[in-house]
Amino acid sequence: MCGIFAYTGSKNAGPLLLKGLVSLEYRGYDSAGVFMPESGVVRAKGAVAELRKKIPKNFTGRSGIAHLRWATHGEPSEKNAHPHADCGGNIYVAHNGIIENFRELKRALQSKGHTFRSDTDTEVLAHLIEEHMAHTKKFEHAVLTALHEVRGTYGLVAQCKANPDKIVAARMGSPVVLGVGTRERFVASDPSPIIPHTQKVIFLEDGEVAVIMPTSHAIVKLDATKVKRGATTIDWGAEKVKKNGHKHFMLKEIMEGPEVLENTLRGRLVLEKGRAKLGGLESVAKELKKIERFIIVACGTAYYAGLIGEYMLEEYAGIPVEVELGSEFRYRSPVLNQRTAVIAISQSGETADTLAAVREGKKRGALTLGIVNAVGSTIARETDAGVYNHAGPEMGVASTKALISQLEALVLFTLFFGRERQMSLRTGCEIAQELKTIPEKVAVILANHGKIEKLAKKYAYARDFLFIGRKYNYPVALEGAIKLKEVSYIHAEGYASGEMKHGPIAMIDKKFPTVAVVPSDSVYEKNLSNIHELKARGGPVIAIATEGNTEIAKIADDCVYVPKTIEILSPILSVVPLQLFAYYMAHQKGLNPDRPRNLAKSVTVE
Repeated sequence: MCGIFAYTGSKNAGPLLLKGLVSLEYRGYDSAGVFMPESGVVRAKGAVAELRKKIPKNFTGRSGIAHLRWATHGEPSEKNAHPHADCGGNIYVAHNGIIENFRELKRALQSKGHTFRSDTDTEVLAHLIEEHMAHTKKFEHAVLTALHEVRGTYGLVAQCKANPDKIVAARMGSPVVLGVGTRERFVASDPSPIIPHTQKVIFLEDGEVAVIMPTSHAIVKLDATKVKRGATTIDWGAEKVKKNGHKHFMLKEIMEGPEVLENTLRGRLVLEKGRAKLGGLESVAKELKKIERFIIVACGTAYYAGLIGEYMLEEYAGIPVEVELGSEFRYRSPVLNQRTAVIAISQSGETADTLAAVREGKKRGALTLGIVNAVGSTIARETDAGVYNHAGPEMGVASTKALISQLEALVLFTLFFGRERQMSLRTGCEIAQELKTIPEKVAVILANHGKIEKLAKKYAYARDFLFIGRKYNYPVALEGAIKLKEVSYIHAEGYASGEMKHGPIAMIDKKFPTVAVVPSDSVYEKNLSNIHELKARGGPVIAIATEGNTEIAKIADDCVYVPKTIEILSPILSVVPLQLFAYYMAHQKGLNPDRPRNLAKSVTVE
């Protein structure tokens, strides 16, 4: 969602703020703005490049706040761009989240003479702080008092012209990170724009307010109770978020697949025992022995990873598993108890609906576990235990490397729980040994990317696609469809192959291609029958198949081969060509896959 960056120190803040916004562009690019007490405010519709064009040469200062917007209330426009000001132009606020009671607050403020200039919910914060500044001399006290009147979610920064060195930040349901440098401080929505300056960060918790000065910071709760928390050191450097010669982050991150898989595995496989060593679960070892049921909660691509995890855990660990969309789970009345474990999967660790599901699970007595990529994120902190993906920062809006690391983590979960329950030593060793080879097999697929690029050129005419698969690769078909939709804006549907006859086959003709995920597994013959049905209706078929399968090449129009592996691991390999295909289809259409329209990376609002 929206991106926030702020700085106070001794350097010229202007270039720092703009550079920080560039690092956050994957969070939103509907509009952008920057405020510096010594120079004023500049706003623009569009991304940072549009804002940069409007910045005057004399726009300087030693502090400031900046914002990238993903629109919720009010259309993308210059007047709705943050930071927003009070009536007198003395107080400015940049905000990520939704103020649920902004209408009643706005009416009350208008009755007191406040004039509003935008259509956003955020602007009420600036006027509310202004109202309370009339009764207190301290800016931070006015902010604190204002927040007591607000309902909703926020990650915000506020600044006052009268106190140019001071920035007030606050969090409620939307991430806020402080960066602690030498005689300088930073605030951001996530660590990526901070790490070029310092690797020491502090993650604010919900209901906390921070007052930042160049050489100091103080954190209090909404009730003014002081909070003492040391800085965390982020262990990845600024070079990790660069494109490394690739045209887009999406391609760079797909190509990082083998390295990511190595990092997710490192130190976690006990090959001779066919086991996984997951240190992050040791603190809840006793509770895990009592678990009789898993509920996996996630959103988007992480949800599809969860669907694959369901097959894994039920087949090899013998534990009943349900997979729930976080956005639906929070509005149900789920039946949970102390023998249920809720597993939350989230790349950012800040996904609002998944976080709400975790909190609901805890409230109902369930053990909560996390599979999270972002170290120190809210889900990572609030779950009882879990594992990190160690995939490194993912800047592309469409998740790629995080997905394959999530799948690998789920295999490790399966080994961990399976060997404690019904899985034999032989089976455990087979999975562990084969898992060790998966990074190099992904490298083989990536080396063949040129063929997939040619396929994108061949099928660039298509307005619609069907993706099909069975068993472990049914969710892969769902993921292939959503990737194509996300970055190329081509209509695509993912279906279980056996369900094709229950509706979708009516759409098939010679201009409606199908991508069939058909590895040589236990359901291969069934999938083959479905391909014959598609060909009988004249539909072009691209097959994602196992190396050495010459039969499929006689039926499908085109084949992309992946190395042979065991069935449980096949999704990690078969999803990679679909990621590349989506990328090259977007590229073929002249689109930027790093900035798909209407989307943002970290969904921190409903």
